[in-house]
Amino acid sequence: MSQPAPYHSYTYADYLMVEDGSNVKHEFFNGEIYAMAGGTPEHAALAAAIGSALLVQLRGSTCRVYTSDLRIRVLVTGLATYPDVSVVCGELKLDPENRVTATNPKVLIEVLSDSTSAYDRGEKLEQYKRIESLQAVLLFSQTSRRAELHERSERGWRTEVFTADQKLPIASIGAELALASIYADAGL
Repeated sequence: MSQPAPYHSYTYADYLMVEDGSNVKHEFFNGEIYAMAGGTPEHAALAAAIGSALLVQLRGSTCRVYTSDLRIRVLVTGLATYPDVSVVCGELKLDPENRVTATNPKVLIEVLSDSTSAYDRGEKLEQYKRIESLQAVLLFSQTSRRAELHERSERGWRTEVFTADQKLPIASIGAELALASIYADAGL
């Protein structure tokens, strides 16, 4: 009788060793290490347009805009990942186990792709919502001019969808994203 292959559960320290020696980004959750999918040119252009628009609006404030090179960790669940755009306001708080991983984003932004859309809207979004400092998650479609705003309120999280020529307000950081401009800047 054959035996199933033994299951190996990685530690966060294992993940950090893999990540430090790799030229590919990985996500870590629940003892598993996952290689992150590479993005399309449209994905990259849209993330850059969003980050650039926020950078201009937040200049002179206490908030800083980061690209997908900043790793974010959800301390209460252990998820470690690289959102497409992150905004941190005030002092950057770092993971006690890794001094290059932030733990206090105020806004996280993901550009959806066919292969990641269900995960980004489901499990990953639920993980993000467990970050105490987080006030908003924005999910941008790369196939249509559409964005979802998931925003924390006194009564929990609320969701609003914005399309075409609408402006998406991000109250927690005092910014607003004009979808027509964002998508035009991305060539979409």
